[in-house]
Amino acid sequence: MFTRSGPTTVRHRRPWLYSVITCCTLAAANVMAADIRVFTDRHHPVDAPASVRVVELDTPARIEVELAANLPTDPTRAAAIVQQRLQDGGADLQRRLADAYQGVTDAWSLGVTQIPAVVVDQRYVVYGERDVARALARIEEYRRTQP
Repeated sequence: MFTRSGPTTVRHRRPWLYSVITCCTLAAANVMAADIRVFTDRHHPVDAPASVRVVELDTPARIEVELAANLPTDPTRAAAIVQQRLQDGGADLQRRLADAYQGVTDAWSLGVTQIPAVVVDQRYVVYGERDVARALARIEEYRRTQP
């Protein structure tokens, strides 16, 4: 497909081919790091692109604080109020709770031991790095050097 003068000759003759190759290369790079998750909490903010899922592990506790705010000391009345708050929160609150606890479960099942933790493809992790782009660059560098 390439001439003896190399791939640059093809690029000049067929600019659309160069665009297709570039798009395929970028798509392959995204596939290589398809699952990127950051585990942290409110006290350890991270700088992450909007496309990266950031899981704040203290979210369940914050939701519980919301539900328990200003409850009476009588356990029966307090339970009734919490039930009402859960009902009033509807599907949105149920989704927030499910997502919050799923994030904690995911961190536990992946063996996350410190935060922040940037996890790629459930296989690579960088601890302590608040700049997600920098953590991803470190992971990519490691992946290039390891077979």
